[in-house]
Amino acid sequence: MLDKRNFYIDGRWIKPSKTNNLEVINPSNEEPFAIISLGFEEDTNLAIKAAKKAFLKWKETSIKERITLLEKLLKIYKKRFDEMASTISIEMGAPINWSSSAQAASGQSHLEDFILRLKNFNFEEHFDSKSNNYISYEPIGVCGLITPWNWPINQITLKVIPALATGCTMILKPSEIAPISAMLFAEMIDEAGFPSGVFNLVNGDGAGVGSQISSHPDIDLVSFTGSTRAGKLISKNAADTIKRVCLELGGKGGNIVFADSYPDAVRDGIRNVMSNSGQSCDAPTRMLVEKSIYERAIKEAAEEANLINVDLASKTGDHIGPVVSKIQYDKIINLIKSGIKEGATLAAGGPELPNNLNKGYFIKPTIFTHVTNDMEIAKKEIFGPVLSIIPFETEEDAIEITNNTEYGLGNYLQTEDKEKARRVAKKLRSGCVYINGNAADPGTPFGGFRQSGNGREGGVWGLEEYLEIKTITGWK
Repeated sequence: MLDKRNFYIDGRWIKPSKTNNLEVINPSNEEPFAIISLGFEEDTNLAIKAAKKAFLKWKETSIKERITLLEKLLKIYKKRFDEMASTISIEMGAPINWSSSAQAASGQSHLEDFILRLKNFNFEEHFDSKSNNYISYEPIGVCGLITPWNWPINQITLKVIPALATGCTMILKPSEIAPISAMLFAEMIDEAGFPSGVFNLVNGDGAGVGSQISSHPDIDLVSFTGSTRAGKLISKNAADTIKRVCLELGGKGGNIVFADSYPDAVRDGIRNVMSNSGQSCDAPTRMLVEKSIYERAIKEAAEEANLINVDLASKTGDHIGPVVSKIQYDKIINLIKSGIKEGATLAAGGPELPNNLNKGYFIKPTIFTHVTNDMEIAKKEIFGPVLSIIPFETEEDAIEITNNTEYGLGNYLQTEDKEKARRVAKKLRSGCVYINGNAADPGTPFGGFRQSGNGREGGVWGLEEYLEIKTITGWK
């Protein structure tokens, strides 16, 4: 059992103020593999105090100094890459191949891209040639960073790296369900030699350390990735201190498959949803299929879902692993059962454990057909390997169904008609629209509309989240 009970505060690993241990569970076998501490207010306050003190000097460091440290951090990350992939695989159930090629790789990609953006970012500029005003971009201050379990190092680097790059200091609270990758990353930051107090890590749950961060008067910005329910609570907690709040929340993406889509559009859509065991906030969990190809699509979807293997995260190969916890497992299974009760047709999968597994939080890739958009399985973010297939008749019908949700994170569409693709993409109410399976390039902004959040992560937009803008008159 790994002993990870200490917190990283003011450049040192220190013991918690009180004892409040929590076992970290391996979702493949339901057994504990590490023990951490949940922080108390004294721990949170100590970390924030260290960050506030460190900010005075860190904000004055040059861009060159920050780039040097970030490049050193990148070298350390590459050196310990396999360790990161293995850690994520154990703590949240990502198959080791996927954990390496997608999960751990995302951390390296964000590091590389933010270093590139920082090298080219203009922190100071004249308003225009005729004005004597000067515009300055300055670090916002002490940041509270709260990250999820489903893409742990992806979200950590999307927050920590731009905060470091812009001259901010911080306290990180990773998910208590999958915190070990964050602690490994803290070791890397320590090895890179960032000044004491610039980066601090305190483990805890949302009601404890999370609430303490979001309401603390010395926190200038809270960046949170997680559920919409928790995002609302954070916004309320932060309101009294008028701090900036950046939220990346839930989603219920639509994937519009037109009759003129490319041949494997349906099958690729199934693979997309099921990757990461369905635990991605922008997963296209509602597949909207044009009626003329609906029956064909149902057959292809069921066939593809049945081809997807479910197995232990430690095994190599092309398969999906467990979902992250018993709480998540029970929630997903209950929603599958509710879909059956509501009258949707179960075309693949279901609530039973996969045949080869009798332990662990494993769920079969599940396909519902003949779904209407008012069913619970079409409205709620299930966050598991479950897809609803909904028929549509016209382009306008598809747009209306897709937009008829409280969310707006990522939507998808498949058609070989480029003009139609662009026309429909402009009408979809979401922060990202993916056409014909094309992924977003590194450095593009990611975030949501409506109850999928506010703010953007990635690239120059990710840097700007951590900056205040100052106008200085009479500069010339």
